[in-house]
Amino acid sequence: MRTYSPKPDDVTHEWHVVDADGLVLGRLATVVASIIRGKHKPQFAPHADTGDHVVVVNADKVVLTSGKADTKIAYRHSGYPGGLTATRYSDLMEQQPEEVVRRAVRGMLPKNRLGRQLIGKLKVKAQVVRDGKIATLGNDWLPVPDLPKW
Repeated sequence: MRTYSPKPDDVTHEWHVVDADGLVLGRLATVVASIIRGKHKPQFAPHADTGDHVVVVNADKVVLTSGKADTKIAYRHSGYPGGLTATRYSDLMEQQPEEVVRRAVRGMLPKNRLGRQLIGKLKVKAQVVRDGKIATLGNDWLPVPDLPKW
């Protein structure tokens, strides 16, 4: 028996909507990264893009536990000497809550060309719930699914 390798025509990419309201950041990121990689599908292959697209809504309501909001620091570098910038996660949650979720998911994806391709399947929105429904891309309205509150 030969090893199965999925062809691009065999893979269907679906869209999932995840409501991050009240969820712990790390637990949310593991579920989202697993969906983006396609580990929930029977035709999963570690070298191929078999995953689905994910839209995370209410990113501003995600929870950081045990005081990590004040102690955890996000670093970025401009590329110039002395260009290291440090930002506390509490400040980042106020200014760019989408970036907090994106960083957490990106850290759980492969660190290669495939990982850079997969992070493009993640769309993060803050404060988009209206009347129990969300606006994703364009004028399409999708219902907010029920996720477990770990």
